[in-house]
Amino acid sequence: MGHYQSNSVTIGSNHITIEDIGRLALQDSVCELSTQAEFVERIRLGPTTVEKLVKEGHVIYGVTTGLGESCTVTISPQLIAELPSHVIQFHGCGSGAYFDDRQTRAILAARLISLAKGYSGVRLELLEQIAGLLRNDVLPRIPQEGSVGASGDLTPLSYIGAVGMTPLVLIPKEALALINGTSAMTGVACLAYQRAQQISHLATRLTSLTILALKGNLFHYDETLFSVKPHRGQQRVAARIRQDLLVSSAPKDYSKVHRIQDRYSTRCAPHIIGVLEDVLPFCKGVIEAELNSANDNPIIDVANGGSVFHGAMFYGGHIAMAMDTLKCQVANMADLMDRQMASLVDPNYSNGLPANLSGCVGERAAINHGLKGLQISVSAWTAEALKGTMPASVFSRSTECHNQDKVSMGTIASRDCVRVLELTEQVAAGLMIAVRQACTIREEREGLEMAMSEESREFLNEIKAMAEFVAEDKFLDPIVRKLVGRIRDRPRALY
Repeated sequence: MGHYQSNSVTIGSNHITIEDIGRLALQDSVCELSTQAEFVERIRLGPTTVEKLVKEGHVIYGVTTGLGESCTVTISPQLIAELPSHVIQFHGCGSGAYFDDRQTRAILAARLISLAKGYSGVRLELLEQIAGLLRNDVLPRIPQEGSVGASGDLTPLSYIGAVGMTPLVLIPKEALALINGTSAMTGVACLAYQRAQQISHLATRLTSLTILALKGNLFHYDETLFSVKPHRGQQRVAARIRQDLLVSSAPKDYSKVHRIQDRYSTRCAPHIIGVLEDVLPFCKGVIEAELNSANDNPIIDVANGGSVFHGAMFYGGHIAMAMDTLKCQVANMADLMDRQMASLVDPNYSNGLPANLSGCVGERAAINHGLKGLQISVSAWTAEALKGTMPASVFSRSTECHNQDKVSMGTIASRDCVRVLELTEQVAAGLMIAVRQACTIREEREGLEMAMSEESREFLNEIKAMAEFVAEDKFLDPIVRKLVGRIRDRPRALY
């Protein structure tokens, strides 16, 4: 059971942000349902409208008909009440690893938000049941594999319909409303976005320390220089580097520099990280639009006596696109940090640092290998992250007797993005160890005065507290895991 703060996230007709989902996933906020009279009345009218339309003989997909290609099958009136149970049970065929607790909370919240829009024909009791699961941290075990992203996340979301603090017999339309949407991919996408945002900041600060450790040229990040190419993301990244390294706008004397142009992994870092920075706001808009939608089918319009609209609001194409886009840019961060580490450990490029950043001197230096093994691991993690950038959205499959003949693959795209993030966070942890080693050698052994902001110094000191200086060869696995855990468990705490 988590420890809640006093704040809450109220779900009703209001706009919910990615940050709200993040707080619910971390149990930093309590989930509450709106008590506004207009909201409560709108929800109340949903099942009443469904019941009225059924009595009037209207054909309603998934209520008076079978599902998918079976939409031509008519359900006899005496069997309508039994259909919801079958809908939940026959979709319960997922496999693979389970979504973790944070992801599961995000998925629950995302489904609740969609149903609370009032277009799904479900009871307030069902909404309260989902909100109660979140408040009490009663989490279904949802397998990650088995969704093609249309009709939404049928298989993953069916596991929500199969759990409850107290049994709730689903009425017509409610089972379909639970599963026929994009909430699994969207909940996971919300958390992936926040991790990608952190990676952008983390890669920037590590770049700043890498520049110092390599004795790089600070004039590459000049404000005037960046004014000539107005991509806001790269301008923000350059500004952060200037702030980290206390870069002034004084005239440049190029006669005393080691080389007039540094290698791309530092000189072009604002341009590389800047692409991710510019992609993030776009992805946020796409994800939040999906999060705040009624992603369901059919849509029940309770206004003017009630209407049923059969369509495809469950389609996950936008989330698939956002996740495919985001994972490519996140993988670029892994590649960038891998290249920076390669420069730090290679005496041909490190401007005087010892080979492999070995901290051993004297006779014993011959048997010590510094960060040689870590650099290999970082390269392996990077390669796997880059391999994971193949877009999932282009691998549409035809399913369900060709009824679902073009599907989004949005859930796979979200899961792929998470995997790329995991690998990139490991790369970042490896680079943390490298910059800690390099900066210590420069400052404590060479006596180099490294000017940096207070925030950058605090960041470096925190790494030092978690990763001791490597003088003799040792297992680095525990240190890497500790740093990765800090990245994942304390969002925005390391930069």
